Amino acid sequence: MYAFGACKKAVVEVATPGSLVLVQGNNQQVQGGGELPNPVVLRIVGTDGKPVVKFPVGFSVVQGGGSVNPGSPLSDESGEVKVKWTVGPNEVAQLLRAAVPGVDAVNVSAIALLPSDIIIAQGNNQSAKVSGPLPNPIVIRIVGPGNVPMKGIAVAFQVIAGGGLISPQSALTNALGEVTVRWTMGATAGTNTLAVSSGALQPLAMSAISQ
Repeated sequence: MYAFGACKKAVVEVATPGSLVLVQGNNQQVQGGGELPNPVVLRIVGTDGKPVVKFPVGFSVVQGGGSVNPGSPLSDESGEVKVKWTVGPNEVAQLLRAAVPGVDAVNVSAIALLPSDIIIAQGNNQSAKVSGPLPNPIVIRIVGPGNVPMKGIAVAFQVIAGGGLISPQSALTNALGEVTVRWTMGATAGTNTLAVSSGALQPLAMSAISQ
């Protein structure tokens, strides 16, 4: 005689998302085109109030043209997902949207700091002998709102009077937002003028005297 026991399949209950909550990462700021200093973290909470595990959250850039990585992560044991957000390079206002089916989407905001001013840090109104180099280099600084240094910004130089030379004629700003160039005077005594420009910023002029 054989006894047959009942065979039952295990039933796995899947939690139902009840809300999507922003844990951290809103209202950060970074230079345009850069990655925000802190990750964006969201949590999925079930209708029972417990974390929803291994559930996808979709992210999309709504404004600013940046990117997010990963784009559709799964929630961990705490019901949380964590992503890195790189803001776009050309717009101040940046907006990221996180979505889970069946619940309200969450918007996350950020500010992209863009170049706002060209500043002469050093070197204006010097003098040198005819055809000679100025004693001190020219140092130009590019800053954003609040005088935040802007890194990796192209700065161009052009001698517009006096016939001298500038080297290099263009450069990218360093971590301090600065570029350094050398200015050699023209072959005739008098005023030498240098134009400094960067993107759409208001250009400026510098002067030196050759003697």
